[in-house]
Amino acid sequence: MANYVLMALARLSPSLQVKNWLYRRMGIDVGDHVSVGLEATMDVFFPELISIGADSIVGFDSVILCHEFLADEYRTGPVEIGEGVSIGANVTILPGVEIGDGATVSAHSLVNCDVPAGAFYGGVPARPLDDADGGEPEEAGAFSGQDTR
Repeated sequence: MANYVLMALARLSPSLQVKNWLYRRMGIDVGDHVSVGLEATMDVFFPELISIGADSIVGFDSVILCHEFLADEYRTGPVEIGEGVSIGANVTILPGVEIGDGATVSAHSLVNCDVPAGAFYGGVPARPLDDADGGEPEEAGAFSGQDTR
């Protein structure tokens, strides 16, 4: 109940300092200079499984979950967000995901797998949008505008 109240206050707080203080009271490991957008929601049942590295940004209305109920199972897992990570608005991050330092996740993405350091991921489900050199994704034809049918 206490985590729910703290999360409700954090979701609406325009002050990043107050928001991060509330997250820390819930048990979330929040680094220095972290910016979490309005209406973002962290897992209220397992907040201690979330860590957000210094200088990272979590966009408006994003959701970070450390538990999920599936048809035949219930699972939990830590969510680790590295330093200097940029997460767009309305992103959902599922349990057990690690996002490496300096990675970017585009808006409206569903992150159900690890994101390597420095990578640019997006989509539903999230996948590489380009390689480190700005080229095409590893999957042939993906996001290239080519008809792969």
